[in-house]
Amino acid sequence: MKLSNPSEVPVYTISGSDSARPLPEWLARRRKRSLKNDPEYANRVELLQDFEFEEASHCVRVSEDGEWVMSTGTYKPQIHTHYLPQLSLSWARHTSSLNTTFILLSSDYTKSLHLQSDRSLEFHTPSGCHYTTRLPRYGRDIVYDRQSTEVLVPAVGVNQDGMGEVYRLNLELGRYMRSFEIDVGGDDFTSTGGGTLQGGINTGSVNTGAIAEQSHNLLAFGTSLGTVELWDPRAKGRAGVLRTPAAPVGLHDERSEITALEFNRSGMSLGTGSSNGLIHLYDLRSPVPFQVKDQGYGFPIHTLQFLEQSSATQAATIEPKLLSADKRIIKLWDIEDQKPWTSVEPAVDINSVAWCKDSGMLLTANEGRQQHSFFIPQLGPAPKWCSFLDNLVEEMAEDPNDPSAFKSAQSSSVWPGFTLVPSEEVAKWDAKLIKAGGEPIDLASYMQSGKMVPYSKGYQVSNFVYNSITGLFPDTENPRAKKVAEIMNKERESRIRGKKKVAVKVNRRLAERMLNAEEKRERKHAKRLLEGSGDQEMVDAAATAPSEGEDKTVLGGGRFAQLFEDQDFAVDETSREFQLLNPSTVPQAAAPTASRKERGLTAVEQEAIDDVPGSSSDSDSDSEAEKPAKTAASKKISSADYKRTKRPPPRMQVSSSNQSHSTRDRSFGSRAQNMKSKQKPARRIGVVGEQEMSFNPAGKPKRAAPEVQYDKTDTSFRSKERRSASNNAFRKM
Repeated sequence: MKLSNPSEVPVYTISGSDSARPLPEWLARRRKRSLKNDPEYANRVELLQDFEFEEASHCVRVSEDGEWVMSTGTYKPQIHTHYLPQLSLSWARHTSSLNTTFILLSSDYTKSLHLQSDRSLEFHTPSGCHYTTRLPRYGRDIVYDRQSTEVLVPAVGVNQDGMGEVYRLNLELGRYMRSFEIDVGGDDFTSTGGGTLQGGINTGSVNTGAIAEQSHNLLAFGTSLGTVELWDPRAKGRAGVLRTPAAPVGLHDERSEITALEFNRSGMSLGTGSSNGLIHLYDLRSPVPFQVKDQGYGFPIHTLQFLEQSSATQAATIEPKLLSADKRIIKLWDIEDQKPWTSVEPAVDINSVAWCKDSGMLLTANEGRQQHSFFIPQLGPAPKWCSFLDNLVEEMAEDPNDPSAFKSAQSSSVWPGFTLVPSEEVAKWDAKLIKAGGEPIDLASYMQSGKMVPYSKGYQVSNFVYNSITGLFPDTENPRAKKVAEIMNKERESRIRGKKKVAVKVNRRLAERMLNAEEKRERKHAKRLLEGSGDQEMVDAAATAPSEGEDKTVLGGGRFAQLFEDQDFAVDETSREFQLLNPSTVPQAAAPTASRKERGLTAVEQEAIDDVPGSSSDSDSDSEAEKPAKTAASKKISSADYKRTKRPPPRMQVSSSNQSHSTRDRSFGSRAQNMKSKQKPARRIGVVGEQEMSFNPAGKPKRAAPEVQYDKTDTSFRSKERRSASNNAFRKM
C-alpha cells in the first residue's frame, strides 16, 4: 500500500503500477528468493487475483449486490469477472472484437450487454455469448431503461432527415423500436456541426446518455454540439434542451462536446462533463448552471458520478460527493462549497472508474497491465470483502492524533460535538424542566437552527445544548439503580484485591493459606453473581454479606483465636509427622542442622542389618576396640550408613517347609525379640511337600558356530553340477 495523496483527505493506492513494480513472469519465477529482500516488492498488497490484462483495460463495472466486478480489456480482447468474497478471478472469456462499453442487466454478473467496436451488441451469460445483433451505425454508449426494458444506444452520424439517432432495442419484444431523433447538426459543411456523415472528420454524434432511474425516469442525451436534450420516455418526445454557456465557435474552432452525463438520486440535479474538462451542475428548473468546476488538464471527461449513500442513515453521516475523471486525474468535489475534496493521479492514463457503493473503494480500468484500486478512508469504510484494509490503514497512520488519519470509529460516529439522545428521553425533557421550574424546550427552533438533527431512533443534539438542558434537571436518581451500582463496584473490587498483610504471632503460613482460600471463594461468588444472576440476587447477597468491620473467619476471633496467638499451638514444619501429612510443603529455614532429630531405622531395616554376617553385636565385639566409641546421641544407625552396609552376594537357597516356617508368618513381637537376642528363632515344621527356591538367573552361554570345512581337492563333475542358494559354494549330492 502507498499513500498517494498525503493531504487532509489521504488516498491509498492498494494495487496498480505505481504501488509495486510490475515484473515479468519469467523474472518473478527466477528471482523469487532475491525479491524477498526488496521492501517495495515484499510489502505489496494483491487485493484481487489477476486484476490485470495483457495490454490495457477499457471498462470496469461493479454489480449492484457488490459481489462481482466485470472488466474488459485487450490484447487479445477479453472479459474478466472477479468474485469479490473470494478475492479471485471467477472466469475469463475472449471476444471477437474490442469492447467499447458494457452494462450489467442483472443485479449480479449473469446478464450483461456489451457494445463492440464492430457495430454489434453481444448478450453474455455465464455459459458464453448468448446472442449477437448488429447496429446500423457505430454506437457510443449504452443506457438501460428498466421501466420499459429498452436498451438505448446513442450512435454516430445522421439519418436521411439529417438528425442523429438513439437506437431503441426492446428486450421484451426482441426488436428495434423507432429511434429518438437528436439534433447533432446538418449534413453540409457550412453550418455548425457540418460534415456529420458517418466516418467523416468531426462527425456529429450523440456521445452519451443518462436516465433518472430512481426518480422521474427522465432521459438525457449529450451531443457533439454541446447541447443536452431531455426526453420523456412515456410520451416519446423531447422535454427540453440545455445549452452549455460557452462562447460561440467558428468554422475551424474546436467544438465543446458533451462527453459525460449523470443525474443525482433526487433527479433535480444534472451534471454534465464536456470535452474541454469543464463540469456544469444544473438544476432542472433553471437553464443556467449553478456550479462550474474545472478538471484542470483540458481533457474530455469520461466518467461523472454522484457518490451518494444507499441508505438514509449513511447519507445523514457522510456528505455526498461528485466524482469526475478524465484520462489524467480523478477528482472528488464537495458539492456544497464547490471546492475539490481530494484527487487521485496515477502514473498511467485512466479509461474508466467504478465506485463500490457505501465504501471508500475506487476501481479503475486504465492503460497498462495492472488495474488500479484506490481506498479513501474518509469517503467510507472498506467494503466487507476487504474489511482488513481498515486495520492496515489505521496501522499506517503515522500520528494517531492526526485528524486526517482514518480511524475505525469514524465509520460509526461521524458527529463530532453531538450526542445521540433517544426520542423517549427527549419527550421527558419538558416534564423535567417544568418540575425544575423552567420552561419547555422549543424543539422546532432547535431543529431549524441545526442544534438538533433527527437521527435513527432519536436526535443528534449539540453537546452545548445537551449539557445546558440536563444541567437544569433535579437530582432524582433512581435509588435502586444506585444501590445496584454500589454492589457491582464492591464485587469488582473483590476481584481486584491486593495481598493482605497477615498480623499473627504464630502459624503465619497457615494464616496466609487460609486467606488465599477465602479470596478464591469470594471471587467465585462474585463471578456467579455477575454472570448468571439478576439485580435482586445481588441485593440479597449484599444483605446477607457481613458488614464492614465484621470478620467471621478463623482469624477474626472466636474459639480458634489462640491458634495464632499462643506459642503452644505453633506447628513444627520440620517434624516428621508434619512432613508425612504435607509432603509437598517446603519447611521454612528454622533450627540449625545439629538440633534436628535423626530418624531411626524401622523394624524391617533393622532386621535386614541383623541378617548380614558380621553386623551383630556378638561379631562386632572384636572390632569395637579398633573403632572409636560412639556417643550417646549417635547410637542409632542412619539411613546413609544403612545404604553403605556391604551385603553378601545373593546365593541359591533351598528351604523345605518341614524344617522352617515362612518369614511372613512371623509376628512383629517375635521379630523384636529376635532383634534383642541377636539369635534366629527356631523354625517350625510346616506342611509336608511345600518347598521354596530362590536363584539368580544367568544368561545362556553363546555357542560358537561350527567351522565348515570344504574339500578343495574334489573336482569331480558331481560336485559341480549342484550349487547352493548363496551361489558361492558347492556341495555333493
